[in-house]
Amino acid sequence: MTITPVPEATPAGAPAVVDAAAPAAGEFAPLTIGPMEVWPPVVLAPMAGITNAPFRTLCREQSGGKGLFVSEMITTRALVERNAKTMQLIHFDPSEKPRSIQLYGVDPATVGKAARMIAQEGLADHIDLNFGCPVPKVTRKGGGSALPYKRNLLRELLREAVAGAGDLPVTMKMRKGIDDDHLTFLDAGRIGAEEGVSAIALHGRTAAQHYGGTADWSAIARLREAVPAHVPVLGNGDIWSAGDALRMMRETGCDGVVVGRGCLGRPWLFKDLVAAFEGAHEAVRPSFADVGRAMLRHAELLGLWMGDEHRGVVDFRKHVAWYTKGFSVGSELRVGLAMAGSLAELASLLAQVGQEQLWPASADGPRGRTSGNGRVVLPEGWLDDPYDCAIPSVEAELDTSGG
Repeated sequence: MTITPVPEATPAGAPAVVDAAAPAAGEFAPLTIGPMEVWPPVVLAPMAGITNAPFRTLCREQSGGKGLFVSEMITTRALVERNAKTMQLIHFDPSEKPRSIQLYGVDPATVGKAARMIAQEGLADHIDLNFGCPVPKVTRKGGGSALPYKRNLLRELLREAVAGAGDLPVTMKMRKGIDDDHLTFLDAGRIGAEEGVSAIALHGRTAAQHYGGTADWSAIARLREAVPAHVPVLGNGDIWSAGDALRMMRETGCDGVVVGRGCLGRPWLFKDLVAAFEGAHEAVRPSFADVGRAMLRHAELLGLWMGDEHRGVVDFRKHVAWYTKGFSVGSELRVGLAMAGSLAELASLLAQVGQEQLWPASADGPRGRTSGNGRVVLPEGWLDDPYDCAIPSVEAELDTSGG
């Protein structure tokens, strides 16, 4: 089956203006990560179950191949053991250049082996390390956003990763800390710089916040001041539009932005980002007909990638609410779209939605998880000694990749 890209979305009605002043000539520079130069300085955040090859394809098509697009989370033990699901997740389309893999692990030796495997077998051009995941199944085992609290363990893990990667650049993505009483981002940033990471990304929330409240961009500015100038700092959190990205860079002095939930159901945000950084004033505001075509293409790509149309459409169901946010769809149709089992059924249901609908203002803004629970599940005694370098339970790496 031949898949053709969705036609370029045309702004519906009056052109929407990017809600930030266009950059002055030379205001922003390309992002340098080791030997890679990324323009515009925009990175697709690794998101478990989301940033697989089909979604990265959609985003890259919109950006014209500009920017950096990172895979979903890959568990280091699963990679070293060549778990079948994991090996599928690290498969890149030949058009993906550079290829970026995010690794999750808690054992320095295993992380080092995974980095060495990637480098020696040419599996990717860039390795990112996950120290930002706040979900309980990760933090309760000492991984993700819990790990930077253990300063010496973090140092050992980064040292092994950088050594194993050889010439490949290694970056790290983290949060402010476990909670407001256990902030780690400044120590973690300094450790990362000392151990040779090529860039540091900070989500301006603690693990306790999950995705609630407002991201603290001032923490990104503090991190930029705390680490050497030659180590790029990237900001993450509450970038819902191209204007938000420009504002973050201006307010924090960061060297690039990482876009996560802002592109859920909005792969064309990367078209906006490229245009905004290159001086354009207008943002993409597709009609529902354009959105529907994007939805079908996304589901179709998932089916081809999985080798099964039904599985692809089922996996696509989680994206339906994000794509349709703000449009008049109707409760019965929404339920139907979220239960579709084939491309034909999905297309039939989408055809029943008003195709001429212009982009509504309610389609902008937050999507995805927007709440926090105020509590982080940690291993027993985890907070007792921040300099304990004991490796968390081996069970922390038993799950396969992808979340």
